[in-house]
Amino acid sequence: MKIKIFLGIAFWSLLLLAGCNRDDISFDAPSQLLRFSTDTVFCDTVYNQMRSETYAVKVYNNEDKDVMIPRIALEGGSSSLYRINVDGKVGTSFENVALRRKDSLYVFVEIAPVANAPEAIAEDKVVFNTPAGEQKVTLFSVVQDAEYFIKSESNPNIISDNTTWTKDKVKVIFGDLTVAEGKTLTMEKGTKVYFRKNSGMNFEKSSVLNVNGALGEEVIFRGDRSDTKYDTLPANWNGIKMDEATVLNMNYARVFGGNVGLQIKNNNQATINNSIFHTFQNAGIYGINSKLTMNNVVMNNCGEADFAIAGGGTYTINYSTLANYWNLNPSMSAAGIYASNFYQNGTEIFNENTTLTVNNSIVFGDTLDMITYNNVTNAGAFSATFNNSSLKQSANAAFKPTGNNIFLNEDPEFQNYFTQKMNLRVKANSKARGKGVFDNNVPKDIVGLNRVNPITIGAYQ
Repeated sequence: MKIKIFLGIAFWSLLLLAGCNRDDISFDAPSQLLRFSTDTVFCDTVYNQMRSETYAVKVYNNEDKDVMIPRIALEGGSSSLYRINVDGKVGTSFENVALRRKDSLYVFVEIAPVANAPEAIAEDKVVFNTPAGEQKVTLFSVVQDAEYFIKSESNPNIISDNTTWTKDKVKVIFGDLTVAEGKTLTMEKGTKVYFRKNSGMNFEKSSVLNVNGALGEEVIFRGDRSDTKYDTLPANWNGIKMDEATVLNMNYARVFGGNVGLQIKNNNQATINNSIFHTFQNAGIYGINSKLTMNNVVMNNCGEADFAIAGGGTYTINYSTLANYWNLNPSMSAAGIYASNFYQNGTEIFNENTTLTVNNSIVFGDTLDMITYNNVTNAGAFSATFNNSSLKQSANAAFKPTGNNIFLNEDPEFQNYFTQKMNLRVKANSKARGKGVFDNNVPKDIVGLNRVNPITIGAYQ
């Protein structure tokens, strides 16, 4: 027992002695330049009154001594659109920042433009002043003027009059924005519509959406995170839903990065020309008992299907490219076209006859069978015709495509099907070249080139 007490006293005495003899920490002025993880921080494009995400710069002390950095500050001072966080404190200027030997610290950066800040390229620098010399890390972002549509308990967020949007301000939508029954929303060329997470647009009965984009000035629908990494991520917003008897006229739009890009339902009339839909968690376009014509439409990278139809309707696809190289979740079907003669959502049921016609188009991707059909007994009839089209479909597939000049399992050889640099033009030696038939209704391709013999199937001549 005495031995245990003796050993305990000895242990605590040694521990106390070690603590008392700890070297005092002293910080010297740096004699070498600091090292940084990057010399330029490219921040996300931001909108007035909204903060960007936070970016980090790592600062390294390569010396064999603890140093005190005399000053870290934004060059633009208090008038800067940027803010930095150093050692847990937010501001624009910091003095005597300690950094241990062979250690590092983070400088966190964000940009937060105030209301009515001018549209511009916002540039500033984080300046590090030490006796070894002045060093700078450049901060770079783009500020855009924006108009906000925010749904709340006191604001149902409804457009109740005929309205036209132009490209003068980015439209940023929080929650659902609804276009009231019978009203028309027109979007002129260059309009940008950005959605916060879990946000979307709803069009009530008999309302109209006119999307009047132009080549090089497309109307953009996407999530509000415009950092390039979000260009290839789905589920950043919900989608556009058009209810009974609505009308859609869409020309030159780019729609991407959501759950379902466009849902039309119950006797809609829709025409989509020269547009691109890509990177959706479920489907790029979902038609439910509606009438839709698509010309020069490009689709890619949708979890369930690029193009889905159910419960009836008439659908015509001309000179379109439906590629699907989805690789985010292998359990999803990643089809080019999904069709069902039945649709049910709660008590809402549609089971009318369905007619699908595909002309001069490509339906190709990684999935073995790019066209799937769900046949429900005692529901509407389903008729599908494919003409002068290249399809990927196995010999054992449940759905057997019929029509004239069907080219099965011939790789169209896209120039680049990865969404980071998506280019679904076909290569010079592609078997898709020369297999199309001229259609007076679609004389030009998606980029305005005349379709001349030999005609290439798909959206690009």
